[in-house]
Amino acid sequence: MTTAPKAKSSILPTGGGAALMDPADTLILLLDHQSGLFQTVRDIPVADLRRNVEMIAKLATLLNIPVITTASEPGGSNGPLMPEIHHYAPHAVYVPRKGEVNAWDNEDFVATVRATGRKTLVMAGVWTSVCVMFPALDAQAAGYDVYAVIDASGDPSEMASRTTLARFVQGGVKPTSTNALLSELHRTWARPEAAELAKLYALAAPNYAAVIESFVKAQEVAKAPT
Repeated sequence: MTTAPKAKSSILPTGGGAALMDPADTLILLLDHQSGLFQTVRDIPVADLRRNVEMIAKLATLLNIPVITTASEPGGSNGPLMPEIHHYAPHAVYVPRKGEVNAWDNEDFVATVRATGRKTLVMAGVWTSVCVMFPALDAQAAGYDVYAVIDASGDPSEMASRTTLARFVQGGVKPTSTNALLSELHRTWARPEAAELAKLYALAAPNYAAVIESFVKAQEVAKAPT
C-alpha cells in the first residue's frame, strides 16, 4: 500500500497536547461519501458536508496524513464517491468492498488500515449511524483510538444523528468537528504551512474568511503611504 509519509510528531516537550491527536499516528478514513446517499442526508446541509470533507482532504495532503476511502455498492443506487476527495488528496487509497455494509467486515479494508501502522483513526462518512458507527465501534474494540467527525458525516434525520452520538460516547468513540480536527492537527502557527492552513479555516468556518479579509485589508491600509 502506498501512503503519505509520516508527519513529525507535534506533541510539545512541556507535555501540552499529550491528550490530543498526534499527526504522525493519525489515519483518516472517509467512508461512503456517495452521491446517492447525499440525497438522503437531513441533519446537515449537503453543501456544508461536502465542504467539510473537502477541507479534510486538503488538510491530509498538506500535513502528509494518509487517507483511505471506500464505498458501498458504488455502481448501484448509493452512487459514486464525491470526486473532491481524491482530487484534493491524490495520495488517498481506495479499497473496494464486496457488498459489506460495515467496512470493518471487509478483510482488505482492515488489512489496509493495519498496514499503515497508525493507531489513531479519524472517520467520517454517510450515513453516520451506519457507515461510520459500525467500523468506528469495531475499530475501537480492536484497540484503535477512534474519532468521528460529525459535521463531515450525515444522517437521514436529527434523531438518527443524536442516537448515533450517544452510542459513540458509550462505545468510547470520540466525537469531533471539522474545525476541531483542523486545529488539533495544526497545533501551531509557527510552521511553514501556516498560510495554507489559514485558508482551510475559511472552509471549516466560512465566516473566518471575512476575518482574514478584514485583517489583510487593515494591513494594506496601515502600510499605505499617507
